[in-house]
Amino acid sequence: QVQLVESGGGLVQAGGSLTLSCAASGGAFSSYAMGWFRQAPGKEREFVAYVSWRGGSTYYAHSVKGRFTISRDNAKNTVYLQMNSLKPGDTAVYYCAAESTSPIAVSPQEYDYWGQGTQVTVSS
Repeated sequence: QVQLVESGGGLVQAGGSLTLSCAASGGAFSSYAMGWFRQAPGKEREFVAYVSWRGGSTYYAHSVKGRFTISRDNAKNTVYLQMNSLKPGDTAVYYCAAESTSPIAVSPQEYDYWGQGTQVTVSS
């Protein structure tokens, strides 16, 4: 059983930056690939970014590619999401998730464990 706790959300102006963190405990963090998802009010949860278990492979949603960077530190059991050039459309609750079976997991159904989420609000 893996427990995930996100932090780092907040209110930022358009064009600004935030770095989200997701700390894992209770399991072998380095054996899980990790993903970031987000969910805006009234919308479905959507994929944002993926990093493989060693960090050698990453994958991004088209809407964030070139602006967001996912990374992980297995020694610290933590995955990060660096978000630059933020837009009001990035406003959502951001979730991290862990999975252990798919090559590149972009669907929420592929993930086994989820954090509680952290709110990101981008003002115009």
